[in-house]
Amino acid sequence: MNSDLPAISLLGTTALLFEAPGASMTLATQQRIWALARAAQEWPEVLEAVPGMNNLMLAFARPPRDLDALGKRLLDAWASTPPVSLQGRLVELPVVYGGEGGPHMDDVVAHTGLSVDDIVELHSTPVYPVYALGSHPGYCYLGGMDPRIATPRRKVPVLKIPGGAVSIGGFQTGVSASPGPSGWNTIGTTRMSFFDPARDEPALLQPGDSIRFRVERVIR
Repeated sequence: MNSDLPAISLLGTTALLFEAPGASMTLATQQRIWALARAAQEWPEVLEAVPGMNNLMLAFARPPRDLDALGKRLLDAWASTPPVSLQGRLVELPVVYGGEGGPHMDDVVAHTGLSVDDIVELHSTPVYPVYALGSHPGYCYLGGMDPRIATPRRKVPVLKIPGGAVSIGGFQTGVSASPGPSGWNTIGTTRMSFFDPARDEPALLQPGDSIRFRVERVIR
């Protein structure tokens, strides 16, 4: 497959996945995914257009009859739709780094060769744009992490991390919205609630919002 071209694949009989070309997860590419999602949501056969990281899932009420025509329309829209810049909210998250809430801080230290203070500073300095929601309700995929603290995902996943766990996986960072398994390296925790089904908008954050991590405390 040519990595310079988008890829389109079926997900069962009532959905398909559009994958943007290239492997890099940049804000510019994600802005094009957002724009494509807005355009496709207006198509009569589309039930829901869900942006992901470097991809877009289209769900249908019933299996589409002409997949070739739909695929061509997607490719044409990708080529012609300008990126959209979503101006969302900036949410500040107080984080306690290290200690029991950051059990894998030492692993990040060992991999990067940086001190705990360096990792905390590099992690808490950027403003992280929310690229997409996924994995579990309320979970945000973020861009903008400093590559100096990038750490591979764990070879053996942790069976359960708490909601609010702040973790690093590869070149990304994120915050768990609810308890569950994880293959990322947890370096801290926050008390923020990211998902509440009783709210009018259950998910706290949406694509286009941003996160800033504020250092509340560092436990060594």
